[in-house]
Amino acid sequence: MAGLSTQMNVIVEKTKNLIQLCEALQEENDLLKLEVQSLQVAFQTSTNKVQQLEEKVKALAVAKTLDNSEVGKEAINEKILDTKQKINDFVREIDRCIGLLK
Repeated sequence: MAGLSTQMNVIVEKTKNLIQLCEALQEENDLLKLEVQSLQVAFQTSTNKVQQLEEKVKALAVAKTLDNSEVGKEAINEKILDTKQKINDFVREIDRCIGLLK
């Protein structure tokens, strides 16, 4: 019977050790779950920030395009004015020629 009692004590001790190990692992698991949750929040925040920055980049690209088109409009306006001036010069020259023919 002494052998059976000794075996029972060994089993009880091993069971206590396993319970302690299980509790320690459960605590570690809880900490890891909290860390994962924290990292998920940080990742979501980073993702949102990236989206905001991408929207800003798109807005800046559109603004730059508009700036370039305004410069283009100025150039077009200058070309229109130059063309009108040339037409006026041609009309004056034609009028002068008609005047000489009379």
